[in-house]
Amino acid sequence: MGSYLIYLAIIIILPLYAQYKVKSTYNKYSKIRSTSGMTGAQAARLILDQNGLQNVKVVESKGFLSDHYNPVTKTVALSTHNYHEASVAGTAVAAHEVGHAIQDQEAYSFLRLRHRLVPVASLTSNASWVFIMIGIIFSSMNSLLGIGIALLAVGVVFQIVTLPVEFNASSRAMNQIVSLGIIRNEEEAHAKKVLNAAAMTYVAAAAVAVLELVRLLLIFTSRD
Repeated sequence: MGSYLIYLAIIIILPLYAQYKVKSTYNKYSKIRSTSGMTGAQAARLILDQNGLQNVKVVESKGFLSDHYNPVTKTVALSTHNYHEASVAGTAVAAHEVGHAIQDQEAYSFLRLRHRLVPVASLTSNASWVFIMIGIIFSSMNSLLGIGIALLAVGVVFQIVTLPVEFNASSRAMNQIVSLGIIRNEEEAHAKKVLNAAAMTYVAAAAVAVLELVRLLLIFTSRD
């Protein structure tokens, strides 16, 4: 019982803490204006152009921290504040998304793998819980639980593959904004805090996914 409570605490508290951390860190450094005075859109455009990515568009995206890179449309979408404002946080986030565009240009292996896994993971993750719930409720149908676990494992692999993609994009982002003089001096440490906080959300998601998979595997093997 004690171990189960610890498990529940981890899968509930860890994601909540990660979300709190990224929002509080972002809110703090979104109020600090970068000395370069470049908006997120301007910073993104500069980095893209410096890396020969003139074909990639920079557009505004509605919503809070809705920033993303779309490899299909070759578009870096920045949330309203990051698009229009010149802040350390906005610069870091914009550069991170451009980092994904650079990965795409260079055919970064983990990014290519993640793209291939997206449709498969979406399908298997949703379907897996149908088999898992039936298998758990009806112990005689343990084979269905096994099928559900196998399908869920695809989603777990996707979460794990996402980690190097995100960390690599952040590393590229820091290299670009420092080398191009978009941020200076102590702003570098601030930008790293923003990117590290954002990375925590992916680490938390991967950790929860792995723990859930392990829990289900223990249930499955205990019935044999």
